[in-house]
Amino acid sequence: MRWSDRCRQAARLLRLLPAVLLLAACVDMRPYAGNPGGAAPRLVLPPAYRIAVPPPQQALLTDAGAQAFARELAEALQANEVPAAATDPNPLDWPLTVTAERQGQAVRPRYELRDADGVSLGTAEGQAVPLRLWGGEAAAQFKAVAVADAPAVAELLGRVEAARKASDPAALAGKGPMRIRLAGVKGAPGDGNTSLNARMRDFLTRLGYLPQDGAEGATYAVQGDVKAVDVPGGQQRIELQWIVSRRDGHELGRVVQLNEVPRGTLNGLWGDVAYVVAEQAAGGIREVLQNAVLPPEEAPKPAAAAAAPPEPPPPAPRGRAD
Repeated sequence: MRWSDRCRQAARLLRLLPAVLLLAACVDMRPYAGNPGGAAPRLVLPPAYRIAVPPPQQALLTDAGAQAFARELAEALQANEVPAAATDPNPLDWPLTVTAERQGQAVRPRYELRDADGVSLGTAEGQAVPLRLWGGEAAAQFKAVAVADAPAVAELLGRVEAARKASDPAALAGKGPMRIRLAGVKGAPGDGNTSLNARMRDFLTRLGYLPQDGAEGATYAVQGDVKAVDVPGGQQRIELQWIVSRRDGHELGRVVQLNEVPRGTLNGLWGDVAYVVAEQAAGGIREVLQNAVLPPEEAPKPAAAAAAPPEPPPPAPRGRAD
């Protein structure tokens, strides 16, 4: 079978199974629905940023110690009213990189904040810690260091005016196209990563969005994840997930596509298959975004009841005739 025929066959197979929409909407994403008030347009905007604190790789700590310190630092930042999470960064997160330098018998942590595009926004120096305490990796010591250094990181955030730079109120207010960061596709065989990302860009543009590679000005992000799993019968199950997240790191939903194709069909050019996959998934992505942004529709008002004829006057009271 020629490659073009195999590609068309795979495209037909993928058409058979519509995208499955998984919404992370167990709770109402519109907390001011029904009673917006004067400040509602501002209050319903998602937080302008989230700080991701991944386990530090160059902080003179073991893997377990790095994970423990990342957790303590994230909690300390939260206590300083900084939206932070001990996690690897999502596409719109601002990563906080922690390093540590030995200075004699002490260790001094250093914190560098980058935006979602990887541009350094500044650094903050932590307080020196005795080497034996830092190397002991005790939970109480990590907590003390995090509590002591978190204010310096919070001050750094204030200097770079993170909230002002990271939001796009015009897009949320419907005054312009919504900017969406396409964070790429990973895991696909053949040229799937490139083809899927390109076709998704085309379809999101057709739907009225403004997809972009960088994070600056984007309010939401879409990233693709593909797994190709060999299954019996010479088949291969293709599992695609399009993950939609917003700037504060909250995952809004996933569009999942599953199908089986002959093994090896997609090891080269995806061609029409990428077109079909992106066409299906783009509609699901639009639904996720609409659920996150649009206000709830008002319940239809009941039709006005037909005018009833006037009720007859009550009967005259019975009595003797004069």
